[in-house]
Amino acid sequence: MRDKLFEFVDKHPAWVILFFLAFTVVAAAGAQKLALETDYRVLFDADNPQLIDFQTMEKVYSRNKNVSLIVVPKNNNVFTAEHLAALKQLTKQSWQVPYSTRVDSLTNFQYTYAEGDNLIVDDLVPNTTTLSPNKIAQIKEIALNEPLLVDKFISKTGHISVINITVKLPGIAPLAEQPEVSDYVRDLKNTFLAEHPGTQIYLSGMIMMDTAFGEAATKDGTTLVPLMFLIVIAIIGILLRTISGTLATIVIIIMSIAATMGLAGWLGFVITGPTSSAPTMILTLAVADCIHILTSMFYEMRHGADKRTAIRKSLEVNLKPIFLTSMTTAVGFLSMNFSDVPPFRDLGNIVAMGATFAFVFSVTIFPALLTVLPIRVQVQKKETKDPMSLLASFIINKRKILLPTVSVVILVFAAFIPKNELNDDFVKYFDEEFPFRIATEFMQENLSGMTLLEISVKTGIPSGINDPGFLRAMSDFSDWLRSQPETDHVNTITDTIKRLNKNMHSDNPSWHKLPANQEMAAQYLLLYEMSLPYGLDLNNQINVDKSSSKIVATFKNMTSGEILTMEQKIYDWFKQNGSEHTIDVASVTLMAAHMSHSGISSMLIGTGVAIFVISIILGFALKSVRYGALSLLPNLLPVLVTFGVWGLLYGRIGMSMSLVSSMTLGIVVDDTVHFLSKYLHARREKNADPMEAVQYAFGNVGRALVVTTIVLVAGFTVLAQSTFLLNANMGMATAMTLFIALIIDFLFLPPLLILIDKPSQESQSNNKTITASAAS
Repeated sequence: MRDKLFEFVDKHPAWVILFFLAFTVVAAAGAQKLALETDYRVLFDADNPQLIDFQTMEKVYSRNKNVSLIVVPKNNNVFTAEHLAALKQLTKQSWQVPYSTRVDSLTNFQYTYAEGDNLIVDDLVPNTTTLSPNKIAQIKEIALNEPLLVDKFISKTGHISVINITVKLPGIAPLAEQPEVSDYVRDLKNTFLAEHPGTQIYLSGMIMMDTAFGEAATKDGTTLVPLMFLIVIAIIGILLRTISGTLATIVIIIMSIAATMGLAGWLGFVITGPTSSAPTMILTLAVADCIHILTSMFYEMRHGADKRTAIRKSLEVNLKPIFLTSMTTAVGFLSMNFSDVPPFRDLGNIVAMGATFAFVFSVTIFPALLTVLPIRVQVQKKETKDPMSLLASFIINKRKILLPTVSVVILVFAAFIPKNELNDDFVKYFDEEFPFRIATEFMQENLSGMTLLEISVKTGIPSGINDPGFLRAMSDFSDWLRSQPETDHVNTITDTIKRLNKNMHSDNPSWHKLPANQEMAAQYLLLYEMSLPYGLDLNNQINVDKSSSKIVATFKNMTSGEILTMEQKIYDWFKQNGSEHTIDVASVTLMAAHMSHSGISSMLIGTGVAIFVISIILGFALKSVRYGALSLLPNLLPVLVTFGVWGLLYGRIGMSMSLVSSMTLGIVVDDTVHFLSKYLHARREKNADPMEAVQYAFGNVGRALVVTTIVLVAGFTVLAQSTFLLNANMGMATAMTLFIALIIDFLFLPPLLILIDKPSQESQSNNKTITASAAS
């Protein structure tokens, strides 16, 4: 079968090229079906418990996707006639944002006060063209003492304010609706700033976060892949010095990416932040396959073989290792299916398809292209000492020092693994240049964070929220929340009811407390609700039959671990102080926190499965259980060292880092498989002793391993430049792992093989070198 394939490619290169080009065109047509998905919900499975809780809360109350306009007046004083009028105008214009259902700001806050026996409900900033100094002072006094406003819609010092626009996307055209909102808001911002020079506006909120996800994916796709192409051309051109080989490699890269992404489109995949990195990964894998074939081909041509013979011999010696490495790479990426994050599962499946296409194209159309392209290599007239042979001699001579030294270094770095904490900071998913991150961090520094927890407290009885016992529990809980150092703001209905009670007692401050009985509370709420204007009702705080109420707590931008700790503290408080009431806690940030922490168990399962499958594959491929088990050591150690280095440098791992071990395991096997296959070939076919076999392996495959590692490290280093932190961390850690893997394969594995195989003629073998022949 193998010989027939080689013969067909050799005799009919044009047919091979035309067939696979036609196949690629058909497959690539599916790319037009790929859609960019930016909704944060794509990160969660439909049956995710936290997502279900959040969606249930949205149905009970109201959807809370939002855009926050953080408005900074030119003189850092919100309370001027000019700025309050401008803010009033911007609040009114915000109602025109597509799909907006509610607009809240300082100016339209529903201020209540008593006028005789009447309850007056009106905008805090009235509809008037001019505001007197006394009126402005009154507005300032009210605003800076209103708990529902301070740190939510106005800063404590009154230097910035926020307009919050709630939107309800219909979901009819999801790919168009969100950009429509973000584009409109950006235009609104620019128009306002042109009319009010000196004012600043930052855009934050869930809509802008979703928009940032999409923009990060788009930016990566338009910058990283072209950059990687340039790097690959430069590396191959410099290290292998071949124009035709470089062009053929580029064709394989383009075909592999096109066929993979096209098939992904046919299969219904979507482009998300994580999957946007797939082309860069596929590119590096395709290059690695091509370099092994090119390196062996040039070796044969330098030793006198004609081009066709050299291509055939290169395929004969590389087909099995490339097949094995492609298979193990696919297994490593497929193990990402154990992740709780759908886009990471999609990434694993897409790259696994890419590794498969890269293998098929590299052993079919690639040699066909090399056959028809002009390639000249100068025949090596005399044997020269190859740098790899010199390195092999050094390693053999120093093996008794290298093995324990490298082992100690590995153990030292591995000892830092416990310094890693599993934590994600979701705002920092985005690069510092992203407007969303700039806005959110500015909001954190000047007003409040973006970490929200929504707590629905249920009585189970219609109109039960008016019960004095329930209201006391709500008030006590809100006070407890405000006492937590992480809390920036608490929005609770009890603050409104206390204010209404004061209003109904002639605005006497001593009556700023909860009503004494249920009937009074019910009457006050009914009167207040009937006075509220359209769009500013209490449906975001109270359910329809008034059996439950929602408290929204805003915290500083917390990590996932801190969010889960706060969630547990909330449940513990109710267990001790309000056990008669049931609660649900939900929010987008809570969903993400749970997802981040479940990643560690997914990583362990995925890595375990990958190790098991890859060990079986290598055991069969190397025809030895012993070498199959031994091969896992140089494949697992690089991951341990990487996590140790990461703990030493950063000390925090998130969702993407939790997948690095299973993902890189399949890739680092590449070096080990190629080295071991040549080592065992020398041992079994040439009857070489271990040191001679190490020399043979270095001579045959050492250069290719260095070149492919450089390419792979370069590729994942490019990915590390992603503006999306999940991709950047994954790229950085993978590049680090691959570099460490090469060091271990060169400095640790050969001494270990020599020690285990116990050569019988150790004293004489240091000076012996077998002529490496790729065709043997």
